[in-house]
Amino acid sequence: MATMVQAIRMALHYGEENLGLKEVFGEDVGPPLGGVFTATQGIQCSWNSPLDERGIVGAAIGLAFAGRRCVAEIQFCDYIFNTIDLLKLAGHTSWASFGDWSLPMTIMTPVGSGIRGAIYHSHSFDATITHIPGWKIVMPSTPLDAYGLMISCLQDPNPTMYLKPKALLYVRGEEQIPGEPPLNKDGEKELRSVINAPVIGDRTKWKPKWPSGLTDYKVEIGKAKVVREGTQITVVSYGRTLPLCIKASDHLNGLSVEVIDLRTLWPYDWPLVSQSIRKTKRVLFVNEDTEVTNFGEHLMRRTIEDFFYELHARPRLLAGAFVPGIGLSDALEMASVPQLETIEQAIREVIDEKA
Repeated sequence: MATMVQAIRMALHYGEENLGLKEVFGEDVGPPLGGVFTATQGIQCSWNSPLDERGIVGAAIGLAFAGRRCVAEIQFCDYIFNTIDLLKLAGHTSWASFGDWSLPMTIMTPVGSGIRGAIYHSHSFDATITHIPGWKIVMPSTPLDAYGLMISCLQDPNPTMYLKPKALLYVRGEEQIPGEPPLNKDGEKELRSVINAPVIGDRTKWKPKWPSGLTDYKVEIGKAKVVREGTQITVVSYGRTLPLCIKASDHLNGLSVEVIDLRTLWPYDWPLVSQSIRKTKRVLFVNEDTEVTNFGEHLMRRTIEDFFYELHARPRLLAGAFVPGIGLSDALEMASVPQLETIEQAIREVIDEKA
């Protein structure tokens, strides 16, 4: 089975071959590295930009205005904050032009904790980008969704933000991507041998051998997914914390936990979330961005407005600590963002609470 980073790579390849993707660029995005996490390794239209985040976003806007569909990577989302004014410009272009001007561009950036990146490589970006209208925003938690969401981004006529949870980039999926080598004992080795550049040796002459059966499999932007069905509580998450929520639901014997993978932060699938909350009467929102002005707080507000008289317990948000950054040590990082144990505890507390 493919990892998330391999899935992204295959989707980008499909895009340049079939969907009009003309430019993939950013810091170290081109050969020989193919991105710091190798998500653009082997992509023919990839190239290295200067170390200039504002230049990267500005170039993406210019290329998109010229009709050249592009994917621009910001190497870590920690360094995207100085581009906010440009992101706002891109976001309001279609609205301000009454739909006359399109910007077929995707900004791709790794987010979150999980690699001991300390204060300069562990930030989240979901709360900030959801505050900028005009962007469609996705964050996959599985390789299959990573592929399908990228295909959808590459087909969208306007700006899309593709947030990659860096802690999940090398996690192998449980579902096969259409067109990847067949599932057998050698499937993993076969895929790695054809689309991963050698770790040791000269990469300059390496060429990938892409699977021939890749398709335009899409995950529709704006559609969430129920990944565990339950009756006692709804847990809504995305990105790095989603697999932890699934593990928590599996560990809590005797408790019936419904887990929803939001997958898209804007537009988000409020009808599906509402249906689940109406069924369970309890809800916990989980993500790792800092808890103050968190995107989950917006979801809590909608929950209270829509279901105040139906809930059996207060809705709750479990999010990252409101600290300036995440420390380098294991203990500091673990204490700064939700972990399996804290998610399990929060689920128990919401279920045990009486209205």
